Formats: sequence, C-alpha cells, structure tokens
Amino acid sequence: MVALQEELDWQVYGLYGLLSDEEILDTAAPEVKWISVPGVELGERAFEIALARSALEDEGVQQWFERHGATPVTDIPDRWPDWYRDIVQARIDLIESRKDIALIERPEYKRRWSSEPWEKKEKAALRTWLLDRIEEPSLWFGLRDGTKQPRALTVSQLADVLRDDADFNSVAQLYATDHMGKPDIPLADVLAEIVADEHVPYLAALRYKDSGLRKREQWEQVWELQREEDRTGERLDIPVPPKYKGADFQKQSYWSNRGKLDVPKERFISYLEASPDADPTILLGWAGWDHKDQAQALFNLIDDRTRDAGWGTDRIKPLLAGVLEVMPWVRQWHGEYDEEWEGVPADEYQAYFEELCAKHQVSEADLRAWRPEKRTRSRKKAAAKKADAEQPALDSE
Repeated sequence: MVALQEELDWQVYGLYGLLSDEEILDTAAPEVKWISVPGVELGERAFEIALARSALEDEGVQQWFERHGATPVTDIPDRWPDWYRDIVQARIDLIESRKDIALIERPEYKRRWSSEPWEKKEKAALRTWLLDRIEEPSLWFGLRDGTKQPRALTVSQLADVLRDDADFNSVAQLYATDHMGKPDIPLADVLAEIVADEHVPYLAALRYKDSGLRKREQWEQVWELQREEDRTGERLDIPVPPKYKGADFQKQSYWSNRGKLDVPKERFISYLEASPDADPTILLGWAGWDHKDQAQALFNLIDDRTRDAGWGTDRIKPLLAGVLEVMPWVRQWHGEYDEEWEGVPADEYQAYFEELCAKHQVSEADLRAWRPEKRTRSRKKAAAKKADAEQPALDSE
C-alpha cells in the first residue's frame, strides 16, 4: 500500500505538469510494473530517505521519525530490484534539486502510514475488554433489605466478586504479564491499574479546583433557570455558562472524562475517602446508575458508615453534600408517582435527607461550603528530602 501510494503521488506530479516527459519516465514505474513494485516500509520512501540524511543535524527531524515509529534510512534498500532503486534515486535527486518538488515531498503533505505497535493495540483491547466486563450492571446492584439496590464496591471487594470468573481472571493475568511487567499480580492490583483513569468523584468539591467550582455555580444557576422554563412554559433569558478548562479540574483524568462542557463520559463514580477503614482501596460506583440510584448509593454509604463504623459528622458531611448535589436531578427525573415505588421517590429522598441533616446538625449552606482538607504531606516530605540531601554538605563543612 505504501509503495502504490508513492506511485500515485509521482504519477499525479506528472499529470499536473510538474515533471517533464523524461522526468516522468525516470520517477514513475510503468503501469505494467505496478504489480511488481516491491514493498516499501515506513521510513523508506524517497522523501524519508532524503529527510533521514539530515536527521543527524536536525533534532526536529529525529523527533518526527520517533513520533511515527519509523527507523531513519539513509541508503536505498538493497533488497529492491535495480529498476526500482533507480526510480527512487531519481525521486531523491529531484527532491534535492527542485524546490517545488521538495515543498510537496514533505511530511506535512504525505500520507502518514503510521500505526500503533501491536503491543499498544493489544493492551488497549485487553483493557477495554476488562473494563466492559467490570461495567456489567449485575455487579453494581445487590439485595439490601429485601430489595434490589445499587451498591458501591471497593477495588478489593470488586476483586473478590470477580475471583471465580475464569475468563476475567485469564484476561487480567494476560494483561498483567504483558503490560504490567509481572506475572501473578493480585487481581485487585490489576483492577486498580485499569480503573485509575476511568472514574470521576461524586462531589464537585472533589472534582474541581476553585476556578472550576465557580464555573459549576454558574452552571447550576443555568440548570435552575431551565427547570423554571419547563415548569412555567415561559421563555427566560438564560445566559450561556462558561466552558471548563483542564486547569479547572483536580486531575487530568477528570478533565479527560468530562471535557469543556463537563459531560460525564467516565465509566465509574469514585467515592473518595469513603472506603471502609480496613480497606484502603478506592470505593467505586457505576456511572450507569440513574440519579435515583446515585442518591440511594450515597444514603446506603451514610447508613453503613454511621451504623457499622461509627463515623462522625465530619466524615459523613461530604457524603451528605453529595446527596444535596444530586437531589435537583432526582426531583427532575423522579418527582412523580412511581407505581413500583408506591410513592414519589424524590419526596421520600428529600425527607430522609432532611432527617439526616437534622441528625448531624448541618445545614445546606454547611454542605455547600464543605471542601476537602488541603494535603501538605508531600511538601513536608520534599522538605525533609532536601534537608537530608544538604546534610552531608553541612557535615563536610
């Protein structure tokens, strides 16, 4: 394919009158020989050979070859038949002697023909297969108080649930062996690696920096105006909310999953700092839950942590803030009578939310103002490391 594309390029140069009749004969294979044109690897085209000869002096050219996974070739390959070697040499001569030909025989105007290495394709395929399997809805619902309810799972708990899945374990070990560098890695470690960039926290204060939180407030105002339009049927003058930037998010992976309009594309919801005390692995929920499920998952976490682990208000507060954040959507989509529910889900959730706020003596303003504590541990470590490095010099003095 690479070789035939080259023949097309040089034939077109002739058709546009860029080449003389003699140059056409020298640089383009006769059509009768197209079937016998030898294979051309990436890096062996005429312009690439001419480019490679300047690679030693031009760092930008070296980077081009590295970026495309091409090996610089400075000599016409010996494996080609003489007639094709002569054609490629004539092309190189024209590139080096004609400015117009040199201008279009450049990387910007040539087909890239670059492809991902097999190892990278395999890693992506295995990772996608594992992630798709982890998103199986049955994993994220379970019986609780006799009813089917959403359940959050830590990475360790998820590993326990999947431990008897022979296919999943087989693919996970293949991924670990080929792409994590070690065989027999615990399943929980494999899961932690593949979900690391596939989750976004449940709470805005955990997703955004201060600049992002300010934009979030404007978006929430717009959503309320839109809901008001829906309720009244009256058209309102609704402002266009600001777009987000990568710098508005706490982590690059959150930005990658949300983008400038903050559209959720992540696979999982992360409940940071909400894992059981005895399990340090990250606590996850399924991003396929609807808003009612998300609220129920938070209520279940609040009940479990207060009843079973004795968590106080300070640790429960962000979970309550998460309920406050999701409740407008619960009212929007689950605010009518539900026969299966035998009631209005939004009303029951609102009543229980208010009960919990009263129990913990927190107001909605308190919850909106909640922010995670800023961590300074890494700075202290860096300072200690710097002091250790400077100590030998002080001792020598």
